[in-house]
Amino acid sequence: MPARLSLLVLALAQLVIALDYNIVYVALPGIGAGLGFSEHDLQWVVSAYVVTTGGFLLLGGRTADLLGRRRTFVAAALIYAGSSLVGGFAQAPGTLLAVRAVQGLGGSLLFPATLALINTIYAEGPQRNRALAVWGAAGAGGLCFGSLLGGVLVEAFGWPSVFFVNVPVAGAMAWAGRALFPADAPRTGPRRFDLTGALTGTGGLTLLVFLLVHAPEAGWSSPSVLASALLAPVLLTLFAVVETRARHPLVPTRLFRHSGLVAAMAVTAVYSATFSSLPYFLTLYFQTVRGYSAFATGLAFLVPALVVAGGTQAGERAVAAVGVRRMLAGGMTLGATGAAALGLALTRHGSYPLLLPGIVLLGLGQGAVWTGMWITAAAGVAPEDQGVASGLASTSLQVGSAVGLAVLVALAGTAGPDPADGASPAGLRTAVFAIAAAIACGVPLTLTVRRAPTSP
Repeated sequence: MPARLSLLVLALAQLVIALDYNIVYVALPGIGAGLGFSEHDLQWVVSAYVVTTGGFLLLGGRTADLLGRRRTFVAAALIYAGSSLVGGFAQAPGTLLAVRAVQGLGGSLLFPATLALINTIYAEGPQRNRALAVWGAAGAGGLCFGSLLGGVLVEAFGWPSVFFVNVPVAGAMAWAGRALFPADAPRTGPRRFDLTGALTGTGGLTLLVFLLVHAPEAGWSSPSVLASALLAPVLLTLFAVVETRARHPLVPTRLFRHSGLVAAMAVTAVYSATFSSLPYFLTLYFQTVRGYSAFATGLAFLVPALVVAGGTQAGERAVAAVGVRRMLAGGMTLGATGAAALGLALTRHGSYPLLLPGIVLLGLGQGAVWTGMWITAAAGVAPEDQGVASGLASTSLQVGSAVGLAVLVALAGTAGPDPADGASPAGLRTAVFAIAAAIACGVPLTLTVRRAPTSP
């Protein structure tokens, strides 16, 4: 029973992370009008969260390893609760952007701490696989239900409600985590942070994610984009040099000799560049092409949410039956087929039922791959490195998503009636067909995945 309650709390944490990323989309018009955001600056209500989370994930993962996973989880949940309370009362754009950045910092601590707790509480093999499947289903539900919940809350209570709803949930997570999770074991070795590595790695990753998020809006020739494009590779190169020489590196170089983790990072990057970009284009299709309201768009995402959640459970069973490598290859193949079918159905007057075959195949593949890639990332990693390994894999998730969406948005724009129209059916179809091709190209990556345990 304690293990089941612990898993419930860990799944709730993943639900909150996914909701926080997605729930504000529906609230953006109200936030813009209520706080006086300019049209250009409003995107940073979302981007401030993405940039901070992506930049600090490695540091968050190592923090969980060095300071304790339970401590990091509880602290991250309290950061979420406190920043959400401030966000609901925000009266100025700058305040809200700062809140979103702090929430992103909370996410960069919570995500790897949650994964590390799963990977240390539950034994490698079927027990851990089941836990990751439940955790993955919660994340899939959060991403898809976020739009629906946001629409209901904003219509009933206004935009501050999307922040206030986090306060009691995150507070309960902090209390439950402290009560249920195993106490952090005392460390016999040194607890030293690699300060130089933390500064160069976090700075380089933050600038890289900022570049990929900001460039499509500001233009690739803008001064801020050019400065980021220059500084990001310099800092990341310095980070690589520092890590090879540091006595206590932020990211131990031995992890890059772990073939399963490296393969999982590659699969995760492809996954996030493709599967994770689809909700963006489906939202444009539902609202811009088909004219759905925010609430109707949320309802339209119910089927994908349920199918992806089912896919996570099917993926866990498939690992036991055929192994993680074959399961990942099968999930990728299903996803590529589903994306191609969905692209064919994205017409100006197409009905929702016409989308369902593609949505079902996509969702099953997406859920299965989500479960499989986290099983692969954790398999064979020593307990003391689970936090930073989770940070590496989740950094691949964030950077892959930013790269994929930037490329796909640009590609969609070239196929519209005019060069800037990426919301036309032609532009959306082009993006979705590109997603199908990229997922298919990811199938060979699954051949590099090491065999994961399927029995105790």
